[in-house]
Amino acid sequence: MMGLVVTAAAALTAGYLLGRLRPWQRLGDWAADQVRHAGTWARGGAGRQAVVALAHAVTAPRTSRRIMRNPDPERRAPVPVRDPDWAAGHHR
Repeated sequence: MMGLVVTAAAALTAGYLLGRLRPWQRLGDWAADQVRHAGTWARGGAGRQAVVALAHAVTAPRTSRRIMRNPDPERRAPVPVRDPDWAAGHHR
């Protein structure tokens, strides 16, 4: 009987702590931030990319499917335009 009370108290405490810490939501927020700002996670290597993609797919499956179906168009750096005045030395 005493073991049952201790087990129930431990389960209640663990559930309370998990509810307060919300690790699932924190993991989802972290993964969404990493996917949204594709700077550092893309440079982190294949292992880091796999962890981020898996965490995002597990915590936000609908969003992950939408991103996979409609990826952002390819972003290109703006091409510099040749300025004839600058080339002629009239840039002062």
